[in-house]
Amino acid sequence: MTGWTALLLAGLVEAAWSQSIKPTENFTRPLPTVICFLLAAGAVWLLSKAMDTVPVGTAYAVFTGIGAVGAVTLGVVLDDDPVNAGRIAALGLIVTGVVLARLA
Repeated sequence: MTGWTALLLAGLVEAAWSQSIKPTENFTRPLPTVICFLLAAGAVWLLSKAMDTVPVGTAYAVFTGIGAVGAVTLGVVLDDDPVNAGRIAALGLIVTGVVLARLA
């Protein structure tokens, strides 16, 4: 697995992790809590693998960018979070930054 593949997967797992927090109900439900911690650990492990070849600053910026866009997208799809021009513009800027980080 290349560093960039690991980084993409890490960002996707982070987005899934973001959605796994609420079902824990403040970490009072055992199974959702275990799933939440496993997703968090998986995201960080994949990020660490990506950092074997991708510079740390770039890897972290891309990781959080993918996670943020994924979290907002999942929120819109799964939780009916609001969609408006400002949010779409912000996500577009994040995606642009991730693409530029990859190309640089």
